[in-house]
Amino acid sequence: MLVDDLDVSLPQLRCFIAVIDATSLAEAGRRLGMSAASVSKAIVRLEQSTGARLLHRSTHALSLTAEGEALLEPARAVLAAALHFRETAGEAVSDRGSGMVRISASVGFSRAVLAPLLASFRIAHPDIALDVRASNDFVSLADEGIDLALRSGPLEGIPGHVQQRWFAFPWIFCAAPAYLARMGTPSTIEELSEHDLIGFRNLRTGQVQGWPFRTADGESGRFAPAARLVFDDGDSGWQACLAGAGISCTPLYLADQPLRAGQATELLKAHRDDPVAVSIIRRERRLTPRRVTTLIDYLLDRAPRFTGLG
Repeated sequence: MLVDDLDVSLPQLRCFIAVIDATSLAEAGRRLGMSAASVSKAIVRLEQSTGARLLHRSTHALSLTAEGEALLEPARAVLAAALHFRETAGEAVSDRGSGMVRISASVGFSRAVLAPLLASFRIAHPDIALDVRASNDFVSLADEGIDLALRSGPLEGIPGHVQQRWFAFPWIFCAAPAYLARMGTPSTIEELSEHDLIGFRNLRTGQVQGWPFRTADGESGRFAPAARLVFDDGDSGWQACLAGAGISCTPLYLADQPLRAGQATELLKAHRDDPVAVSIIRRERRLTPRRVTTLIDYLLDRAPRFTGLG
């Protein structure tokens, strides 16, 4: 096959690599923000372009063929080279402080915290475009071409990344006034078990997440909710809580405005656990483009404070 006849695209290679890393078309599609059918079509086109069958397909599993094994690392190398090209091009114009900044953050956080801040940022910096990838998975910044990730919790030891603390928030117990009027207000952690609880299922573990709290002795504890309503999206669970479906444990950044508006009531405030840090994470590289540092500085100056809710 002549080189000129090799019609291979970067999106095709990205789909090929994502399927191998995710071990399924559905998961690869979720990570890429595509349907499984679109991912499958991209790989078929790649196979047609190369003239090689890359994957063994069965009802329950995908695996590499010999040709696929031979082409996997070259595919990764091509994507890495393309990313390096884009970064070098970005650095070449970084002094202008313009261009695209790609951001990764969780879904609920993007809606509640990031979107309002980015709206005002775009007014202040019209030459900087923003591409927000909302996902509850921690994606590879290098593989996905992400400039910044905003994540909470312990993140130590991520090689090749620089981590900067942005702000901190506690997880709090909340319910809507209508629920409390109907079912009463718990006065102890133990009394939570007598109420309708709204749980969050962690997609990585498949388990309903425990609720952090501080014991009367000042120790950190974790309450296992026997939830009667479970979501795998925290923002959906919070909306159910506001609608009066039950008690939830939610990050204060989600509850901030509803608490101030009287749409929600914090419960068992004395049992708040230690705040959880939110970090701004970027790749460690020779030169960070000015458009990226401009956004970082903007976010640092506008860190959520939760004044009056401490």
